[in-house]
Amino acid sequence: MKALLDWLDHRTGGKKLLHEALFENVPGGARWRYVWGSTLTFCFSLQVITGLFLWLAYSPGSQTAWESVYFIQHEMWGGWFLRGLHHFTAHAMTVLLVLHLMQVVIDGAYKAPREMNFWSGLVLLLLVLALSLTGYLLPWDQKGFWATRVATSIAAITPVIGPALQKLVVGGSEYGHHTLTRFFALHAGVIPGAIIACIVAHIYLFRRHGLTPKEPRKNPDAAFWPDQVFRDAVACLAVLVVILFFIVRYHGADLGAPADPAEQFPAARPEWYFLFLFQLLKYFPGGTEIIGAMIIPTLLMLVLAAMPFVGRWQLGHRFNVGFLWVLLGGIGWLTYLAVNEDRQRPEYLLAVQTADRDAARVIVLAQSPTGIPATGAVTLLRQDAWTQGPKIFGQICSTCHRFDGHNGSGGQPKDPISASDLKGFASREWLAGLLDPERIAGPHYFGGTKFKEGKMVKFVQEEVTGFSAPQKADLQKAIVALSAEAALTAQRHLDQRDAVIIAEGRKLLGGEALGCVECHKFHGAGEDATGPDLTGFGSREWLIALISDPAEERFFGKRNDRMPAFGAAKMRTALEISLVADWLRGDWYEPTRAKGGAP
Repeated sequence: MKALLDWLDHRTGGKKLLHEALFENVPGGARWRYVWGSTLTFCFSLQVITGLFLWLAYSPGSQTAWESVYFIQHEMWGGWFLRGLHHFTAHAMTVLLVLHLMQVVIDGAYKAPREMNFWSGLVLLLLVLALSLTGYLLPWDQKGFWATRVATSIAAITPVIGPALQKLVVGGSEYGHHTLTRFFALHAGVIPGAIIACIVAHIYLFRRHGLTPKEPRKNPDAAFWPDQVFRDAVACLAVLVVILFFIVRYHGADLGAPADPAEQFPAARPEWYFLFLFQLLKYFPGGTEIIGAMIIPTLLMLVLAAMPFVGRWQLGHRFNVGFLWVLLGGIGWLTYLAVNEDRQRPEYLLAVQTADRDAARVIVLAQSPTGIPATGAVTLLRQDAWTQGPKIFGQICSTCHRFDGHNGSGGQPKDPISASDLKGFASREWLAGLLDPERIAGPHYFGGTKFKEGKMVKFVQEEVTGFSAPQKADLQKAIVALSAEAALTAQRHLDQRDAVIIAEGRKLLGGEALGCVECHKFHGAGEDATGPDLTGFGSREWLIALISDPAEERFFGKRNDRMPAFGAAKMRTALEISLVADWLRGDWYEPTRAKGGAP
């Protein structure tokens, strides 16, 4: 073994290089304040290693990026841990860069002859931020897509070359496949290569000029090995422990719903280390945004770059230290304002809840027996009633109707309720309330419609009120039978249990005892009826037809009260109408239902 090591040393000179690295002189001895550079190198090494392994499973395509990240996060053994390690190490690098910059400025390690080393560090800072920015898009989820779209739009305000620069970055006029592939090339190739080159230059210049101790020195000089190496190792271990804590705490990195350019995302925000710039831009509306987006950041970077010249004098050094503290304080304050303002905005909090709901939902759909279709995971949400139903309801129905008192997604419409609340539509409970003399004319049912003074309300308030006990029992059977027409998934077990009651109730609905067929048709009975046909009431086909054209003779005819013909007038597609109908009926995929369990 010794002969082999001697042969390798003779060919490479490795022993000499190792000796120079380990026994470099540390003025004033080992100090904890010198560990930041080593922790940054450690984190970047982790980024490179984990990035390479992630690359093995990642596919940078607009229909494959999210899908491959989903595979890493939920299917690949240890993938969630690997992705979390990559993600949270990136966050750690940002914090460590700031700490390293503070240590360098406070110790005066930026002064001559270390100007070039200081400037290479500033370049590294910008490159690391660029690395984070480009990596944010790669999962191709909603938050990354829309945050990147906002960030790249800033390029468009660059004087003269703005539009051309944005088109170059985006890869065309639209955000899509080329945007993703360009960001991936930057994130996995160009920027890491530039960082490695800067690190080599940074370490070379650092070795050339040595450490700059904070005066006065309390201890004699010492070699880098073993005391400083020990401190660096402990610091790297501490950083790793913190990263591991966040990985376990959040089970890896977050993955939002697949990017959908057609679906607005009000919850889009940059990562926390860019929130200060996001907040700063709010103070420069309209044509003045170039001041906050480019002029101010450029001036601040120029002041940082000029520190070696300003710091030649003691007063200048104090100015540099004070400027850095003020700058970091301002960044922290703007970040706090951004977070606090969002916490005070109900619409933003609702958007976050919706985004979290969609992110969790798409995982459920992706793990269904049908899996992810060839058209991509975004199709799962676009064709999912549980996701799209409340959104469509909020857009086309909530101006008049409500769903449990809100617009379907938890928000409150501006217009007052003027039609029935559709939560539980066609269920036994909903029908019982409709036939309740105390509730039928209230806002939950007909109170805001022209039917408030119609035959149905008068019948319930005048006739049903005086029903005898046997008649009330018959009415209850009729309610059960009418609700069974809908074949609601949530009531499947009840309908199976009450088959005899349903059969009796259907006879009552088609007979003359309760008087239903005087106004409504029901399985052929009631030829002269003028009200909506109750055959198949609340079923999928019945509800889709009603939403498509409520003025059809089968429903309200000329008596229709303000409800638009969303299908007949081509105001909404057949898919959208079916999704809102399925949502109102409670028909969507759930793992328990697929396995035959209770809904």
